[in-house]
Amino acid sequence: MFNSNYKDLLDKLNSGEETVLLTYMKSINEKSGSITNKVSLTKDDIDTKFSSLGKKKDLHERVYQVLDSGSPQLFNNQGDEMILIEPFFPKPRLIIFGGGHIAKPLSEFGDKVGFTIAIIDDRPFFANSNRFPEASQVICEDFENSFNLLQPNKTDFMVIVTRGHRHDETCLRKTLNYNPAYIGMIGSKRRVQDLKNKLIQEGYSTEELNRVNTPIGLDIGAITPEEIAISIIAEVISFRRRNRNKGSSKTNKGFNWPEFDLEVMQEIVKEKEDPKALATIISTKGSVPRKAGAKMIVYPDGRTIGSIGGGCSEAAVITVARDVILNKGYIIQHVDMTGDIAEEEGMVCGGTMEVLIESL
Repeated sequence: MFNSNYKDLLDKLNSGEETVLLTYMKSINEKSGSITNKVSLTKDDIDTKFSSLGKKKDLHERVYQVLDSGSPQLFNNQGDEMILIEPFFPKPRLIIFGGGHIAKPLSEFGDKVGFTIAIIDDRPFFANSNRFPEASQVICEDFENSFNLLQPNKTDFMVIVTRGHRHDETCLRKTLNYNPAYIGMIGSKRRVQDLKNKLIQEGYSTEELNRVNTPIGLDIGAITPEEIAISIIAEVISFRRRNRNKGSSKTNKGFNWPEFDLEVMQEIVKEKEDPKALATIISTKGSVPRKAGAKMIVYPDGRTIGSIGGGCSEAAVITVARDVILNKGYIIQHVDMTGDIAEEEGMVCGGTMEVLIESL
């Protein structure tokens, strides 16, 4: 049930679109009821399709709040209907222009912290899968032509660390056309400023160029290629998790990139008739192992795909999920990992979670 809705969601994510999923819930009481519908909307769809879908203004505003915060919210629509609004962002892609001594550790670190990696260099010795086994794309091509193969989108993180100023300039010119989530470029302050002045004379705006993070990376006194790569990936993480621009006074400290488990999503969209339940963390307080948005599939025999934190808390959700599979509908389960309960169970966390468990 609803696997076609999730397939539509996954298709939008695969196209690089930030998307919200609206799950319509008809409540029997405060903690249980039935799921009546699911609708996915890209960020660009919200303004154009909301009126035709008959959505209320306050729901419209709440959807934008969810996208801005990266956290799901429950919305009381009318009467006994609630809507769970969930944000979904594509798995972030780290595009590294240049395959040299900094790119290699940067690719490894980027893969370890959850990015899909793309490497571009015009030299076969540097652009090959043996050198970058963790990368999903290794493109050996002229830097300018590589953009046709990359098809960049606004959720990409672009790092320019080529072997020369001419190639850096080529990559920056092209990159500015795509409005990605992050642009970083290596180079001395003088050389970078000369390039910026040149681009301003050509018609690029100061606002556009201020988005370029250069000198690239956090200032940690890095010297070696590995240290420089750490400083770069740390800055990239700060953009992913805090959604901010270097040098800007606007810092969204409440933002966090939404949880997304591709394996769970791929299992949901399969056209299989086997009964199962989907557990989703919809809110958290205090210290918890997974944040809001994390998902887990539960089968009647206790098998699971994905995780909402493991341990005794997950075991309790699995038990409830089996009942939901039998009785259909949904249940909102409160999971307590505080005080005496946490100490008794040997938990290291000290927070609470609200988990939506729904039959699929």
